[in-house]
Amino acid sequence: MQQHKSTYFYAIGLSYQKADAEVRGHFSLGDTEKQNLLLQAKENAIESLMVISTCNRTELYGFAEHPYQLIHLLCENTKGTVEEFQEVAYIHKGKNAIHHMFRVGSGLDSQILGDFEIISQLKFAARKSKTIGLLNSFTERLVNSVIQASKRIKNETELSSGATSVSFASVQYIMNNVEQISDKNILLFGTGKIGRNTCENLVKHTQNSHITLINRTKTKAEEVAGKFNLLVKDYNQLEEEINSSDILIVATGALNPTVYKSLITTDKPLLVLDLSIPKNVNEDIRELSNVTLVHLDDLAKITDDTLEKRKAFIPAAERIIDEIMTEFNAWIDTLKFVPTIQAIKHKLNGFKASELNTQRKKIADFNEDQAELITNNIIQKITNQVAHHLRADGSSDESIELIKKIFQLETIDNA
Repeated sequence: MQQHKSTYFYAIGLSYQKADAEVRGHFSLGDTEKQNLLLQAKENAIESLMVISTCNRTELYGFAEHPYQLIHLLCENTKGTVEEFQEVAYIHKGKNAIHHMFRVGSGLDSQILGDFEIISQLKFAARKSKTIGLLNSFTERLVNSVIQASKRIKNETELSSGATSVSFASVQYIMNNVEQISDKNILLFGTGKIGRNTCENLVKHTQNSHITLINRTKTKAEEVAGKFNLLVKDYNQLEEEINSSDILIVATGALNPTVYKSLITTDKPLLVLDLSIPKNVNEDIRELSNVTLVHLDDLAKITDDTLEKRKAFIPAAERIIDEIMTEFNAWIDTLKFVPTIQAIKHKLNGFKASELNTQRKKIADFNEDQAELITNNIIQKITNQVAHHLRADGSSDESIELIKKIFQLETIDNA
């Protein structure tokens, strides 16, 4: 999968499959870090790069001479080290990297099978890279193909049927482990995407009217609360609210812990669910005998009938991916014809200029516009004919060589 002389398309990263929550936290990238990483890549003359960082994975998709360039960028902008990365990471190259993006974007590689949250992350990452000028036509077309596959899998299979996601798994855990759930005081700290989804699931499944929301930016919490008629408290009331709660759900998405042992002074049982990567609840709260701490990775292990049913649709999803990947790979193969077609066009334009010059001298009332129109149309028809032949010819290397000889084209490096 050569793009220019010696740059290749890579997908490098780590996920829940080999990296636990703590290690994923070391390689987690906030918005500022993502921006810095992309700007640094641009300074280093990397032509195309996309970055995603979710609670389950951190990945870079881009062109490089060697994957170490991308690994170095990741480690420079996170707390992670190269040694740590090598222990848990994966590096995919060329068509394997393309296939990896398809699996990720289609929910086949998600911690909870069929969880499609990642596709919006890929779309956002592509937009971000494009605004910085780090999205070439190859990567843009690849992302669009992955989006197409994701849509078809959603519409044509039941891979994402039933309510299963991290936010649903957390509510399912609460319902399975807490008696008289509708009477308990629940505090949701953090109203980002996971927080909002969890809130929705809580309201829908628990029939609980004692849910309080706290967010650093109060207006964001009020937006969510307004939809469900819930209570909102100020950030400075966090400690007080934690200690009057039976269940605390933390979905803050900060780079350092937002909840720690010294905040908890209550003696009554407290269930704490940490839905953040890196972990936003300090492990020291486990020292308190009345506290039960459950992390996102524990929740993701909860399998139910829904997930079992989803597994049946994996082959259908893979067939859709194969179909769209085949189309994408066929497009890649046509890229190597482009320099030859352009060289033919250039050669024919040379013939045209020379011939028009001759006729201009010979013909007194020479119609410049008409001659230009006719010759341009003929050149277009010839190049279209050659392009059609090359696309139809599977083993086109010999054809390209023959065309170069016929038109006496200069040697062209295939893309």
